[in-house]
Amino acid sequence: MTKHSNKKTLETKCILADRCKSAGDAVKCTELCSAYAQVHSATGRHSLADIPRDYALTTMRNSPVRAEQPEVYRLIDAYISTFDRQFDEEDEPIRSVYLYSRNPGTGKTTTAVALLNEWIAAHYVGSVKRGMTPNRKPGYFFDVNRWQALFNRIYMSSGDRRDELAGEFERQRTNAERATFAVFDDIGVRETSEGFRAHLHDVINYRVSERLPTVYTSNVTIEELPELFGEERLADRIRDLCVEITFEGESRRGKRKTK
Repeated sequence: MTKHSNKKTLETKCILADRCKSAGDAVKCTELCSAYAQVHSATGRHSLADIPRDYALTTMRNSPVRAEQPEVYRLIDAYISTFDRQFDEEDEPIRSVYLYSRNPGTGKTTTAVALLNEWIAAHYVGSVKRGMTPNRKPGYFFDVNRWQALFNRIYMSSGDRRDELAGEFERQRTNAERATFAVFDDIGVRETSEGFRAHLHDVINYRVSERLPTVYTSNVTIEELPELFGEERLADRIRDLCVEITFEGESRRGKRKTK
């Protein structure tokens, strides 16, 4: 049957589309597709990743940043080519990536989400092809600023509300620790307390120790992190098996739409 696109097909709403022979097929590319449900249903792997709505379906193919940051995307494309190592325990570990630019709005978060979506898709498709059951939470978007705000709110609350916030704090912590691939957005948080830094260090330390690849985004360089955090150890853990990639240019926020 000839593939074609109409309102009923889901190729523009599915991160598996670039890897799917049935994408755009009027019969197969519908909500009845089991792969789509496994990834995009309310309990699907993409839905559980906590990706912000504005970026949810960004991939390397449709990322608006590709044209603006060609050198960055040359490096990113090479990085994605290492994703199949996740299925070979004997292969060298997949490195982490630190996406940096001094200016905000240059495409770091958009690119980080594209990487996360590519990982989830590669993990799902690669697992199925190998007769393996894909992980329930192969990827996770961890907003470090939001986590810090949550931490602060816990200590400004009491009773049931405090328990509720503490439960959410622990949920995000567990997901950030255990996901096989994670984005730590805006790692260069400012005015952090010693208590919060301890929690953040524990999460990062766990991922580094388990060799779980992480994409960090930041407006400060890795070299500046010790001054920001008031200590060396957190920056040292982030540096381990990590490549820094610099985004050039000024902020494009308000000048283009990002997905």
